[in-house]
Amino acid sequence: MPLPRWVDIILLPVLNVTLAFIIGGIVVLIVGENPIEAVRIMLYGAFGYGYGFGFTLYYTTNFIFAGLAVAVAFHGGLFNIGGEGQAYVGGLGAILVALAVGGLHWAFALPLIMIASAFFAGAWAFIPGYLQAKRGSHVVITTIMMNFIATSMMSYIISRILKPENINSDESARIADVTRVPFLSEWIPLLRNTPVNISFILAILALVGVYVLIWHTKFGYALRTMGHNGTAARYAGMSNAKLIMATMAISGALVGMVAVNDTAGAHGRLILGYVAGTGFVGIAVAFMGKAHPIGVGLSALLFGVLYQGGQELAFTMPAITREMIVTIQALVILFTGAMSNMLRRPVEFAFLAARHRQEPDPVAQEKGA
Repeated sequence: MPLPRWVDIILLPVLNVTLAFIIGGIVVLIVGENPIEAVRIMLYGAFGYGYGFGFTLYYTTNFIFAGLAVAVAFHGGLFNIGGEGQAYVGGLGAILVALAVGGLHWAFALPLIMIASAFFAGAWAFIPGYLQAKRGSHVVITTIMMNFIATSMMSYIISRILKPENINSDESARIADVTRVPFLSEWIPLLRNTPVNISFILAILALVGVYVLIWHTKFGYALRTMGHNGTAARYAGMSNAKLIMATMAISGALVGMVAVNDTAGAHGRLILGYVAGTGFVGIAVAFMGKAHPIGVGLSALLFGVLYQGGQELAFTMPAITREMIVTIQALVILFTGAMSNMLRRPVEFAFLAARHRQEPDPVAQEKGA
């Protein structure tokens, strides 16, 4: 039975998350803590004061970009799990341009940094796209391997080439303050001392842009056609090879915006391993959000809450360790990703029963007549 679109995008993910939190609450009970109080602390840590709210928005920004990258590829029938490496390489483009234009006002430097980040990350994603389109190498395998290559390559570049002589840690030189992407706290004092910057606004615009791209452009129609049936797309005159390469490049460019948020914004420099799993979280964000921009935005916010609220919970309730927080996050990923269709059948039966109750009984109508 086909379900309304809002059920797929909102209701089912909410039910899956609720089930995940129920299981997580049982884990909290086992260690002798109150699960209701734990949820209250998490929500307070994520939204209750300016510092926590700022970090929630910061994490959400990264997860939006990473989730959109996976979602765009998914609509084309592709599974891009190389966001981690693509964002890492995007950081190289961001720092090279930011240092090259040092002293230029951020309003003029930001477009250049965005272009460089998107180009470097998109080019890195284009490689597995080309290998699948022209050589038949499956994009899942190649994107996994490209993550390892990116990590090794970036480790060498940061520690051996970009690292200044007077700095002990593995990081690049700092971006000039006037060039660095500004923090939102310059306009919203509530967010002072937090890393959230105008990349959050860019993430919201990216949600709108991806929606328009997928559902209101000729490219988006071709992309969805290929995702549903590649053979039909080919017989309709579409070039699947070109679509695959273009889609992977766009996907990589989107996750490359993580570098704008982190390298050019929050950190103000390129740090070893700065992506820190964001690309992999993007996979869960995309699937939880059903690859729809609205769903991606909401699921990215949820994971932002889990990350920031989880830190508050681990600090306030010492009995709940960081490992337990990761377990709760893993439960959310499990129920919204691998087991996302577990509750679909019960929901379908509920909608079917409701429809039968609303439909008039023809036998009763005949008797009444």
